[in-house]
Amino acid sequence: MTQARRRPAGRSLRPLPRLPAWRVRLVAVLAVLGPGLVSGFADNDAGGITTYSIVGAQLGYTLLWVILASQVVLFFTQEVGARLGLATGKGLMGLIRERWGVRWAAFAALLMLTANLGSTVAEFAGIGSALGLFGVPPQVSAAVAAVIVVGFIALGNYSRVQYLFVGVGILVSGAYVISAFLAQPDWALAARSLVIPHLSASPIYWLAVVGTVGTTITPWGQAFIQSYVADKGLRPDDLPASRLDVFAGALLTNVIAGFIVVACAATLFKAGITIGSAADAAQALEPFAGAGATVLFAGGLLGASFLGLGVVPMTSAYTTCEAFGWETGVDWNWREAPAFYGLLAFFIGFAALFVMIPGLPLIQVMFLAQVLNALLLPFILVFVMLLARDREIMGSLASGRILGTIGWICTAVLILLSLVLVATALLGAA
Repeated sequence: MTQARRRPAGRSLRPLPRLPAWRVRLVAVLAVLGPGLVSGFADNDAGGITTYSIVGAQLGYTLLWVILASQVVLFFTQEVGARLGLATGKGLMGLIRERWGVRWAAFAALLMLTANLGSTVAEFAGIGSALGLFGVPPQVSAAVAAVIVVGFIALGNYSRVQYLFVGVGILVSGAYVISAFLAQPDWALAARSLVIPHLSASPIYWLAVVGTVGTTITPWGQAFIQSYVADKGLRPDDLPASRLDVFAGALLTNVIAGFIVVACAATLFKAGITIGSAADAAQALEPFAGAGATVLFAGGLLGASFLGLGVVPMTSAYTTCEAFGWETGVDWNWREAPAFYGLLAFFIGFAALFVMIPGLPLIQVMFLAQVLNALLLPFILVFVMLLARDREIMGSLASGRILGTIGWICTAVLILLSLVLVATALLGAA
């Protein structure tokens, strides 16, 4: 029988100091932050950097209004995704399966996976473009990158390594901001372009618009933020802090995007340089990095690509497993969740093999993957908006009249953009 320990003589237990109310609220908010910021920052992946660079180099400041409009739409669509996660604690495809059955879940998953596969190919194309600046063939870089990514995810260490890639991304994002100022852009023209749309009937113009939207608001982003919120165990009470998180992520994404466009407009567009390779895009960083612009751009593109590869393929595997009710998650081992890991390996392996095709135009591949995102996104958003207004599922977090109207307007605008792109392409070909 053990005896209770005696407290040493002369010592007494002191009550813990009571934290001020503002500190308690701050700690609560910081505990919720993450899903919106990570989702927003991951939007500036290889496809994002490439698309914003092409837009700035080819069209100057003209599409800055699209960046601003995308920020508004991104906030509202991500806010809906976060609310779905807060209210249900489930992923998007799991909810679709419960609400409408396996067939509709399979249809939504197929759309999501098609878009995600294009995004995964874009990440490998980014790695190939980055290492290609130093003479490494895409076939070698894609094979090595695939092994590294699968290894980290399988061992459960990818979340730690992601901090390194986020750090590299922050560094390069800062370099674009500084380069934009050092290049002495036409700030007055940039400000007008930010708030006054300059429309054109050119198919190239609308292709650039759709590509810009598709790299900012992605199908995988909708599924990712909902699953992230659910996995983090956040509850309906966390809605105010979650909205702050989503707003911060959307703002971060589009501020960085805007400075990339300005930097490329003030350097490449001004000099009449179009982007056909990673070396062309790297010149936008010369006002800041000088001769080291190529190394800095390559490092940023490489970090952004690996960050995307840690998110998009896993989102794809989660999406498929949720749609069919299979075991899913990196907490399971290969034997316990063979479908999850098999799908993960398939998405990474297929994308890596695709990039190994000899003579593949990597820059164009990254850009067109963003266009595909924009074309498929409205289908996913229709499911999201229908779920968000379902009070049986959402309870008090269901979309009211105002939020519901805004969400449907955003969805309708994205559908209209897709139709305009198709119409201008057909008229231009006629």
